[in-house]
Amino acid sequence: MAFAVDGMMKPALDWAMVALNAPLARAVVFGVPIGGHYVVEALLLVVIVFLLLQKSYKPPKRPLTEKEIDELCEDWVPESLIPPTAEVVKFESSVLESAAGPHTVVNGKDVVNFASANYLGLVGHEKLMESCTAALEKYGVGSCGPRGFYGTIDVHLDCESRVAKFLGTPDSILYSYGISTMFSAIPAFCKKGDVIVADAGVHWAIQNGLHLSRSTVVYFKHNDMESLEHTLEKITRENKRASKVRRYIVVEAIYQNSGQIAPLDVIIRLKEKYRFRVMLDESNSFGVLGNSGRGLTEHYGVPVEKIDIITASMGHALATDGGFCTGSVRVVDHQRLSSSGYVFSASLPPYLASAAITAIDVLEENPHLITTLRKNIALLCKGLSTIPCLTVLSNPLSPLVYVKLSRSTGSFQRDSHLLETIVDHMLKEDCVLVTNSRRSTLDKCTLPAGIRLYVSAAHTESDILKASESLKRVSELVVVE
Repeated sequence: MAFAVDGMMKPALDWAMVALNAPLARAVVFGVPIGGHYVVEALLLVVIVFLLLQKSYKPPKRPLTEKEIDELCEDWVPESLIPPTAEVVKFESSVLESAAGPHTVVNGKDVVNFASANYLGLVGHEKLMESCTAALEKYGVGSCGPRGFYGTIDVHLDCESRVAKFLGTPDSILYSYGISTMFSAIPAFCKKGDVIVADAGVHWAIQNGLHLSRSTVVYFKHNDMESLEHTLEKITRENKRASKVRRYIVVEAIYQNSGQIAPLDVIIRLKEKYRFRVMLDESNSFGVLGNSGRGLTEHYGVPVEKIDIITASMGHALATDGGFCTGSVRVVDHQRLSSSGYVFSASLPPYLASAAITAIDVLEENPHLITTLRKNIALLCKGLSTIPCLTVLSNPLSPLVYVKLSRSTGSFQRDSHLLETIVDHMLKEDCVLVTNSRRSTLDKCTLPAGIRLYVSAAHTESDILKASESLKRVSELVVVE
């Protein structure tokens, strides 16, 4: 091998010496001696220019035969449009075969329903049915257009006025779908460069809105006011541009992922101290908290004008669909041109807007619904508190009762699987329908897995006792195994 290398190197060195010792290499041009290396560099430059000027090689143009096309098609494997679905996220929910009232039908069996957020028991209410029927006869089913393109019907404006009047705000705006309200309202006000401080336990719709806003998002510990104040202070102190950009605090009144209630009085104090705006989602508190159901502001005695933006879904306490955002006239008018969920979606079906108006009327005429609901919540929490392997995480006033394992397995997936087994046994053995806190792969919430029980004013005492006894029996059996 060494001899072969020497044989190749020797001719090359001899050629280099000839080039360096050539007469041209010792020439003098205008008094400047021309060294041998200049000759070599000039030759390399000529070769590079020659190569650059050459046309690129192109294979001869010949159409593929049918056999070649078939072979290519057989060998081609298209890339999947979506990532493979993991086994832990495959889930088929129970299918209701009747109205989602306090009792419903699943797989042909009558079951007690604690899986629907029918807080005031208005599903199937006679007045709501009459209102919907009258609206259907007058307006038909759909509006067939967005609000800005002939999709606005007088009942939409009536509903917006009714919501604003009930909450004591200057104006409100309707959305066609409850979940789209928050993730459309947030990007409408928050842009790139703005700062948002959000609770770590907010539900997925809010998380999606935060992502779409492209703002700088900082999370504080779930419902921890010390963590919130520390976060606000740090942002104000370290960010030199903080005083020049829009700054928001985003929280839920009753958290979907824990059932806890946000301490609004403390949040307002911190908001005013550090000069932030507040966005409040009242989806689980509207029609529930406060003496007349006006939500978290009434519960804490905070003037509603101190909240900059309030959103809520009408699919819970009002037993209809859609959502609304309420606040000042400027807040509402801005969304009519800047909120994607409002501008580009077909407007709320008129009969649903009519049902929402009637539901608010029923709530005002029957304040005992809230009292009955609270009695049912207290009775259920009392029954669940005796279960040793489960812990009630939610607030005693929350109609969304949230229970988690007293001792976690150390993994959200394993906890969720164990709780799902409890849910399945309750349905199959005791005809009690509850729901597990499943989360998508996009959900960033880190709160523990749990079982949700949605309490209704229409539940009877026997319904409550049956649910608590079933959960106690099944959980002790499953967890021990």
